Amino acid sequence: MELQIKPLLKHIPDFLEYLAVEKGLSQKTQENYHKFLKKFFSFLSKNHLENLKPKDLSSDHIWQYKVFLANSTLKKSTQNYYLISLRAFLSYFSERNIPSLPPEKIKLAKDKTDKSVRFLTLEQLEKFFLVPDVSKNQGLRDRAILETLFSTGLRVAELTALNRDQIKIKNNINKTEELEIGIIGKGGKARTIYFSKRAIESIKKYLESRLDKEKALFINYRSKNSEKRLSSRAVENLVKKYALLAGLPLNTSPHVLRHSFATDLLTQGVDIRVVQEFLGHRNIATTQIYTHVSNVRLKKIHREHHGGKDLK
Repeated sequence: MELQIKPLLKHIPDFLEYLAVEKGLSQKTQENYHKFLKKFFSFLSKNHLENLKPKDLSSDHIWQYKVFLANSTLKKSTQNYYLISLRAFLSYFSERNIPSLPPEKIKLAKDKTDKSVRFLTLEQLEKFFLVPDVSKNQGLRDRAILETLFSTGLRVAELTALNRDQIKIKNNINKTEELEIGIIGKGGKARTIYFSKRAIESIKKYLESRLDKEKALFINYRSKNSEKRLSSRAVENLVKKYALLAGLPLNTSPHVLRHSFATDLLTQGVDIRVVQEFLGHRNIATTQIYTHVSNVRLKKIHREHHGGKDLK
């Protein structure tokens, strides 16, 4: 009963403990949730609602908070980080059987920008890859996953299907390390995937930390089942977690890394039919969704370097 009468703000220490113990989130992730929640409590304070209790939180309060965020200079994607943290806070109440607004009542802000092809810039990718804590085994695994997704353009299901014995890294003193393997992708289509030097280094460090004899390349360290292979959902969740920590768009997913792989190749001038082979697309029309990106780049180059400026 005491938990139910405490003001929202007084629940923060218990919420952070819940994130650490029951959700297994890192200290950095806990700090981010705490930081995002501070804006909500700032909103409550401005409206003289500091002592609002969980059971008194209403849909109207949430609506007013969304208006408060919308009137700020924050992007839609950033506003959603604040709403997600608040939704997690309400999930904590739900799991503790503390009467409050259901977490599903918090709807994310809609971003009306074009979402046909979402990709990350090289600067964003560099920031993304540096987030995992590589002093820990899980961080080594996660860095290897992020690097591999971008390096190969793999679909998430193709990534999780990889086995340890497929990874045969050539380590020749006089030659750059190479790694290419054959896979069977979507629709039973066979193709070869290639790993960058960075991805190879990340995979090597990850595998050197492995003391088990599991068949899967990427394993779930927390799994209590006999099957340790990391699931597609787990990969999607870790990508979103690191995107949140890196301050990247909220819709960042494994498929966004695949888009980024294709976009990078096209902007480097690689022929679209070669990109089609890398991606494992049966139909060239599927690959052509990426051409608008390279077309924008070509348009910019034409504008900057051509236009009859020297004609008299």
